[in-house]
Amino acid sequence: MKKILSFVLALVMIAALAACGSGSSASKPAESAAPAKLVFGTSADYAPFEFMYPDESGNLVYGGIDVSVAQYIADFTKKELQVENMGFDYLLASLQKGDFDIVIAAMEATDERKNSADFSDPYYTDYPPMVLILAANSADYTSMDSFAGKSVGAQTATTKEGIVKTEMPGASLVSLQNVNDLVNQLVNGKIDAVVLDGAVALQFVSSNKDLAIASVNLGEAYPYCVAVAKGDPKGLLPGINEAIADMLAKGKVDEFVKAAGSLEDVWQEVSAG
Repeated sequence: MKKILSFVLALVMIAALAACGSGSSASKPAESAAPAKLVFGTSADYAPFEFMYPDESGNLVYGGIDVSVAQYIADFTKKELQVENMGFDYLLASLQKGDFDIVIAAMEATDERKNSADFSDPYYTDYPPMVLILAANSADYTSMDSFAGKSVGAQTATTKEGIVKTEMPGASLVSLQNVNDLVNQLVNGKIDAVVLDGAVALQFVSSNKDLAIASVNLGEAYPYCVAVAKGDPKGLLPGINEAIADMLAKGKVDEFVKAAGSLEDVWQEVSAG
């Protein structure tokens, strides 16, 4: 009887130890979850700010000043960046619908845009806007009045449309969604000029000897900001502004400008899909 009782007690102890082991395993911390995504909307037809270029394997990837800014914000806030390409004129509407978390696209925080989005602190100020023309016609454009009766292009939904309407008396506005299409129209003689942000205009002149900048003054440049949905429902702005402050303090934007410039020979003309 004692032997049987000892055997039963041994079985009970083994079962208890097994139960303890099972409990110990269950209490181990779970594996770290994947980082949250930061979905970044842009219009990748605007070098040096956002464009596409082939990587070492020949695959098209996103690059540019704004893409680097977005990546810095994602890294700073410990999120995984996801890039979405779209026509500029749809960006803020898609942001408000929740398709993106942020929009960065060389965008000024105008009063009109503030009706549909909230904006971060500024992260970069470009050259003033410039007018892109054919180099052969440079002598024809010496003042804003020179564009009277001319067809002048601007990207749809940008502040450059407003410049054509209000500062170029007598000019006919031609709005197109894609900047590269506007420049192609200029090169092919279908329009007479294109109004662009300064760095973008200079980029096209650098890569095409047939283009030039008109000797006219379009006023001051306005800083670019990061857009989030109106009311910042995801609470992103505080982290974005911290990232921008850190980025500016460390001089990172100057690095991003140089990095984008180094890709001048390989950036691609793309249309938002």
